Amino acid sequence: MKKFLPLLFFVFIQAGFLQGCAVALVGGAGAGGYYVGKDERDAATILNDASITASINSKFLTTKGIRTFDINVDTYDGVVYLTGEVPTTAIKNKIIILCKKTKDVKNVVSKLTLKN
Repeated sequence: MKKFLPLLFFVFIQAGFLQGCAVALVGGAGAGGYYVGKDERDAATILNDASITASINSKFLTTKGIRTFDINVDTYDGVVYLTGEVPTTAIKNKIIILCKKTKDVKNVVSKLTLKN
């Protein structure tokens, strides 16, 4: 178990930096500790979900036309939830396809909207 905790901590930090909310995921400032402490998923599922989110954000960073800072990616039990604004329907579809092709993703729920 002691070897598992540093890995879990590392993945949460990586996912948090890519998401822009490291404090909430790691547990600083109170709110993050509550979120992780009250989560109904087991540690392995939380770790896997964080890995999925980090993987998707990495794909976004290396894919032309996708502005990472305009898209929020959350993963819960293998289901990816997308929110944010995108410039075109083509980019929106590209994002959804990238998510669906990511390992361990069960489903993608898109709430992406088009910029005016």
